[in-house]
Amino acid sequence: MIESIILWLLAILLAPFFSAVILKVKAFFGGKKGPPLLINYYTLIKLLKKGSVYSKSTTAVFKLGPIVSMCTAITVLMFLPIAGHEPIFSFNGDVIFVLYIMGLGRFFVIAAAMDTASPFEGMGAAREAYFPIICEAATFMILIFFYRLTGELQLTAYFAGGKTAALWSMAGAPLLFVVIAFFIILLTENARVPVDDPATHLELTMIHEVMVLDHSGPDFALIELGSFCKLFFYSAILSRLIFPFDMGISAITFGLFILGLAIVYIAVGVTESVIARYRMDKVPQFVLTSFALAFFATIITLEFIK
Repeated sequence: MIESIILWLLAILLAPFFSAVILKVKAFFGGKKGPPLLINYYTLIKLLKKGSVYSKSTTAVFKLGPIVSMCTAITVLMFLPIAGHEPIFSFNGDVIFVLYIMGLGRFFVIAAAMDTASPFEGMGAAREAYFPIICEAATFMILIFFYRLTGELQLTAYFAGGKTAALWSMAGAPLLFVVIAFFIILLTENARVPVDDPATHLELTMIHEVMVLDHSGPDFALIELGSFCKLFFYSAILSRLIFPFDMGISAITFGLFILGLAIVYIAVGVTESVIARYRMDKVPQFVLTSFALAFFATIITLEFIK
């Protein structure tokens, strides 16, 4: 239990650091030096030192949005087998609980955006509510795939110890489709290119950023930290799928986990550097690709793996 708590705290502390890796990769492709790897820590500290400004049209819902968003993000990390270790909490069906907890965080962010009475934030909230619907379909299809292989609805049954390696031995090639599908879900759920561009400042083209325009100071720091932790959650799962080995020695296993995280974040940075953001009417087609890949993998599993 102590190791699980330490890993959970490390995940929260390292999430801003790994997000800065994406900025470094994008700067490299742009021929620039880029910000320091600790830039997100500096930003969070600077925001926490400031005060929050609230519009007269907002209610308590606007203040609850950042708090619930951050709390749900760090809560789901408690159920994640970080580096293959047992999580802090685990029970049969916890994967369904985790998905709905993440949905709760999204709901409050959307509600906070709508509470501002801003048409721009309402537009971003509508997009934020629309695209994850497709992601949820793809996520549940991946869940069906994992359930077909293990008969469990538990994150530890998929990503703890040597169980991830067992998934590869049982599924083989179809699991590659799941990895690609999950990477697309990562990009969509975290508002990354080509679904959204976190670096843009044009409200008409933004999704996540336009929703948090009215947040400032500590409230915005909570939203940023929640975003970092959410990205870490998805990246940690992909890291385990990339390096599913359980070496028995904690240091080596943790090192492979960190290497996998670096590969995922670098892949996000490369994607944002070589691909332009899609037009809004093209985004659903891109996200539906994840569902198609997961569906194809699941059908193969149901048909050929007994």
